[in-house]
Amino acid sequence: MRRKITYPFTYTYAWSVLIAMAIFMNFAFAKGIASPQKADANKFKSDTVYHVTKTKGGKPSYLKNGLHLALPPLKPAVTSTAKVNVSRPDDKLLNDVQLYPNPVTDQLNLKYTISRNTNVTVKIMDVLGNDITTVFNQRVEGGDHNINYQINNKLTRGFYFVRVVAGTESVIKRISVL
Repeated sequence: MRRKITYPFTYTYAWSVLIAMAIFMNFAFAKGIASPQKADANKFKSDTVYHVTKTKGGKPSYLKNGLHLALPPLKPAVTSTAKVNVSRPDDKLLNDVQLYPNPVTDQLNLKYTISRNTNVTVKIMDVLGNDITTVFNQRVEGGDHNINYQINNKLTRGFYFVRVVAGTESVIKRISVL
């Protein structure tokens, strides 16, 4: 009868050893044990990568490598309070559209906020969707904007819609003219 031969080296054993070595190396580099510049460890920061090069005099020179950004030093268990404003393409372009007073008698005031430079068109339409007049059509800078429009003898009594279009976004508000 044949005896089954078992080998101590299996794939499971190999992966276990590999993972254990990776964890050990991670801790060793984090503590600075495996650092080649053990004597000059005080010159290094934990969040910056340096390359050691030889100069003409034979002394080592430490060059910073990395991003062209000024990043704050990383500290464990500390939450940063720095605010970074990055506009994403999926952010809203047209925000906080306000139309007042409503009902309107003589002057219509429009306030809106644009997040970046774009073309803005403001139109007044009747209840059937027909364009009555174009109040504003220009390219504007990002920020808060106000538009004042005199409606004396330009609109009859009734309900109208004000359509604000910024880029590909639009907001429609209903007004009542007395």
